Amino acid sequence: MSAASGKGKTTLLRQTLSEIDRILLQQYGPQKCFLEHETPFQLLVATILSAQCTDKMVNKVTAELFQKYSEPAHFASLQAEELEKWIHSCGYYRAKAKNIILASKAIVEQFDSQLPDNMEDLTALPGVGRKTANVVLADSFGVPGLPVDTHVKRITNLLGLVKTEDPVKIETILCSALPPERWGEFSHLLIVHGRTLCPAGRPKCEHCPVSHLCRHAAGKNKLKKGKKK
Repeated sequence: MSAASGKGKTTLLRQTLSEIDRILLQQYGPQKCFLEHETPFQLLVATILSAQCTDKMVNKVTAELFQKYSEPAHFASLQAEELEKWIHSCGYYRAKAKNIILASKAIVEQFDSQLPDNMEDLTALPGVGRKTANVVLADSFGVPGLPVDTHVKRITNLLGLVKTEDPVKIETILCSALPPERWGEFSHLLIVHGRTLCPAGRPKCEHCPVSHLCRHAAGKNKLKKGKKK
């Protein structure tokens, strides 16, 4: 690939992403994190709980949980069995309880009970990967971050923006072509789009406002035309 063609692809990606971002923002309006919380630490706990679980269920659980336990020291002092009872309905409750307690202890002991506000320190906490760290950075600290969850991974591949299942590679590609101030909200827009018009296995392409920019929709249209001949 020549330098010129590589530059052209980069420019096209930026233009396409910008248009998708604009259309989805117009379609759904401004978006923020769907997990209910009052502090960065509470968002960290809620995001850990959200793995393989719906935000609706997490919000239901944390509405009661955070009334009793809300600070790192509270969770650091818990026994795993006690926390497991609270979060059982979120699934994978044993692993989640263990990680939340260990992360809380690390925050208390290493960061004087203050949640760190950078990727390196956040991802050093037990159970905290880049997706969780990006959620906290973008929504609690105003630090540009683009969380790549299952919706973001699936929809960016369907659109043809990426051709990889690797979340880190997807994050890198998207961040290279979007302004940093749009990273967090763009992720939220893709998530709400996935829940509304592009659910897994049954995308509603005929109602999708970005279908004209989508590789998957174009393939479906081509198939329909072929059957009509």
